[in-house]
Amino acid sequence: MRATDIANSPFTDSVFTINVPYLKFGVGATRDVGYETRRLGVSRALVVADPKLEQSDTVRTVTEGLAAEGIGVELCTRVHVEPEDTALLEAYHEVRDKKFDGVVSVGGGSTIDTAKILNLLSTHPAELRAYVNKPIGQGLAPPTRLKPHVAIPTTAGTGSESTSVAILDISSLKVKSGISHPYLRPDVAIIDPLNTMTLPPTVTASSGLDVLNHAIESFTARPYTTRAKIEHPSQRAVYAGSTPVGDIFALESIAWVHRYLRRAVAQPYDLEARYYMMLAASMAGIGFGHTGVHVPHAMAYPIAGMVREWHPPDYDFGYAIVPHGISTAIPAAYVFRYLARFDVDRFARIAQVLGVPGSTGREIGDNIFGYYTDLLTTLGIPVSLKELGFTKDDTAALVDGTLAQQRLLSLAPKPLTRKELERLFGEIITGG
Repeated sequence: MRATDIANSPFTDSVFTINVPYLKFGVGATRDVGYETRRLGVSRALVVADPKLEQSDTVRTVTEGLAAEGIGVELCTRVHVEPEDTALLEAYHEVRDKKFDGVVSVGGGSTIDTAKILNLLSTHPAELRAYVNKPIGQGLAPPTRLKPHVAIPTTAGTGSESTSVAILDISSLKVKSGISHPYLRPDVAIIDPLNTMTLPPTVTASSGLDVLNHAIESFTARPYTTRAKIEHPSQRAVYAGSTPVGDIFALESIAWVHRYLRRAVAQPYDLEARYYMMLAASMAGIGFGHTGVHVPHAMAYPIAGMVREWHPPDYDFGYAIVPHGISTAIPAAYVFRYLARFDVDRFARIAQVLGVPGSTGREIGDNIFGYYTDLLTTLGIPVSLKELGFTKDDTAALVDGTLAQQRLLSLAPKPLTRKELERLFGEIITGG
């Protein structure tokens, strides 16, 4: 098909958009926070920080750097790991009367997403559910840009510093959803490998697995040219489907995770490993930030929302939790095994980067499954949902929660039916 035929098609869209974030990367880059925040015109910043980091050198470097530039600070540490709507509203009620004209976030994806949502609600107050993606929310778009936001990640995983999405639990439905709009993307991301050096093993493993899942899902998403035709540019989705540019970021990120994740978990002060895991997280974020993710992430949302009893090592928060990287990685092993037969060329490229053999879709899928389960076992991560307390009785609710994520499922290389999801969850629960 000629390019003009694609552009003039009455059925599909032929345009994708890359909102490349402003990234400042390097060892010691955190010291530039005052300069970057002042450059954005901020005079008083709301610093949103993980509560465990409140007395850390990282937060101290941030607050001292802001003060050195004459920037006032309002500190908020009301961050719930794996943010949920009720906790977000509590945090908003705490900060809504504070005077600030910019936001600085210091922490992992939960912290950065919390900061995005606090920024949104403080700039354009509304019911939180109004901004949540359809069909769970109304998908309302903010009418104007938000306050300037400088994001300083302290984990190498979510890539939230590079994306225009914030993820949250809807507690009443026991499911995750998100808020998506280009205005949510931080104006500056300061990425300093030193900020990850004290991460404990399971946090390092989970966040690193999230990078791998982002990159593989991004690379195997439906091509952007398969999207339905839109009537107006404002209707174009943030997640476009796979693009030639996204593919470049995804493949390099997969290679870095393959090479460095085990090292980062086993040797926490391996600066080279930490350096490339941080780079992989942000590059994957640029990639999937405009291409999107699909089935494993759609499955991860009800898994995280429905967990009842699992308390993973290094996540001592007093409540059951499935960290996001783990909730995506467990289903990813089984989903990729199944989907490889429907997109052999793409999964063959991934297998090549991971160093696993295979010529047919079934062989490639089986070998990627073997790679994933071996990686999870090596990192001390469960390989089935029964190890997290799920049973076959949870299947229907897990499928319902997954089907609610149509924005993600629509990007899958193959549309999945309820029956297929039921079968996949049966395997994921039992480890079959």
